[in-house]
Amino acid sequence: MKNSEITARDLAHIWHPCTQMKDHETLPLIPVRSARGVWLEDFEGHRYIDGISSWWVNLFGHAHPYITRRLSEQASTLEHVLLAGFTHEPAVRLAERLCALAPGDLNRVFFADNGSSAVEVALKMSYHAHLNRGEKRPLFLSLTNSYHGETIGALSVGDVELYKKTYEPILIRSLQTPVPADRSVEAAEEAAVALESILKERGKEISALIVEPLVQCAGYMHMYHPRYLTLARELCDAYGIHLIADEIAVGFGRTGTMFACEQAGVVPDFMCLSKGLTGGYMPLAVVLTSDEIYSRFYCDYLEYRAFLHSHSYTGNPLGCSCANAVLDIFENEKILEKNREKIAWMAELLEPFTALSNVKEVRQTGLIAAVELQGYSPQERVNLKIFDHCLKRGVFIRPLGHVLYFMPPYIITKEEMTKMIETAYDAVKEL
Repeated sequence: MKNSEITARDLAHIWHPCTQMKDHETLPLIPVRSARGVWLEDFEGHRYIDGISSWWVNLFGHAHPYITRRLSEQASTLEHVLLAGFTHEPAVRLAERLCALAPGDLNRVFFADNGSSAVEVALKMSYHAHLNRGEKRPLFLSLTNSYHGETIGALSVGDVELYKKTYEPILIRSLQTPVPADRSVEAAEEAAVALESILKERGKEISALIVEPLVQCAGYMHMYHPRYLTLARELCDAYGIHLIADEIAVGFGRTGTMFACEQAGVVPDFMCLSKGLTGGYMPLAVVLTSDEIYSRFYCDYLEYRAFLHSHSYTGNPLGCSCANAVLDIFENEKILEKNREKIAWMAELLEPFTALSNVKEVRQTGLIAAVELQGYSPQERVNLKIFDHCLKRGVFIRPLGHVLYFMPPYIITKEEMTKMIETAYDAVKEL
């Protein structure tokens, strides 16, 4: 079967996410036949390094034999059962392990099925927890340049101009406070001053501050210093506001520690996890919170006190088994320690970009790296030029506008990382 056959069938029916479908009149749509390790392969045998872990989910690459085996074993035993009035061992074991890994007193787990849903859960749980104490706090606070998903609630606390402009009339009420301008301590402290100013004025109306710790991934990979999280935690405590850590993209070792908020030594009131949780195998998300929050809903059944959220696939056994397999790999193969070497490789390979005149900044946090370009208008669509150049040379990356980034699977070899980054370097140099 040829690539063109699959592409034609696709374009006859499928509406792709985050895509202007008209682009595919000229931009190639790549039909993937199979994948293994860091490599994707199309129907004509062309291979591509997956430089972004397929939207940041495939921590250990594709078709990992151990995760595949655990998924297969689970599918032959119990594929699904509702989590209302029933339970199962994979969910119980996963909850125990996540609570043991999480910082501080995050001892309760609520299951969802994707990152946006996890954010919705955290927002609703925060508002409802305040309500159960007799406080109505209808506002949420987030950072400028933030992204937390694309359901209505998640969009409402994001700060993506295009989304806000389009959907503003139907979004819930939220406020934004400045994100630290850069990765310096000074920028973190300046942003904390701005945060305190908002809390002084409107703190009693705000349920929670939601942040993407250290890296705003969809926000052009903007990065900031852990000091901001430390100060934000102190201010949230002072004003009785919850802190929600959206670790959906940055959790599970991506920033160098298991969870990004560990680098600031803070414990959020809610932690949202998804993406790498199942290693890219199954949709699954969780919200971790404390016994104190949990206790606000614990009572004889009264409709207004019970937490009102559910979906059909809550705590799906297949997803939970994949997540347990991912945690097994972290434990048995000492992934965080091994990643330190790969973080150093990445830093070394990024160095040549700094000498290019069309590069504004190179930044890195753990195994997330970004190369921000300068001197191009949006109409030039440099992202598509880089995408096309790299794809023709066996590397799949998906720049965010004028920001080229790398977020490869943890199993990438030095040879593969070198090919990935040097191919992108050539694309930028030729612009």
